[in-house]
Amino acid sequence: MTERIVVAAALFDGDRLLAARRSAPPALAGRWELPGGKVEQDESPEAALVRELREELGITAEAVARVPGQWVLKAPYVLQVWTARLLPGSGDPEPLQDHDTLRWLAPDELWDVDWLDQDVPAVRATLALLDSDAR
Repeated sequence: MTERIVVAAALFDGDRLLAARRSAPPALAGRWELPGGKVEQDESPEAALVRELREELGITAEAVARVPGQWVLKAPYVLQVWTARLLPGSGDPEPLQDHDTLRWLAPDELWDVDWLDQDVPAVRATLALLDSDAR
């Protein structure tokens, strides 16, 4: 079975990270994730990230840098994360699809939400990348 990529955005506002609470499917509802979705056939991961953020959050963003690593989801899916930034004039993110609320998490609040299991190592890797970039 061919691996399928799911992309997620580590979208920052200053030092605050955007988290999205799932409303569907029922097995994931109420848990938090980095927003994103599946890469379609003949679509680059970066293009998928931009499309998913527009569909799910109503924003225009750009992928900045891939976070090293990937995390296994339910076969055949793997999660890849990119840091991303809002483009000027994009507006504020809103939970339009698959989410019922969004939260900007300050560094001391990052672990206050119930992240999906596969998002925990992805968030840790993102923070490690940012820490290394700050040095």
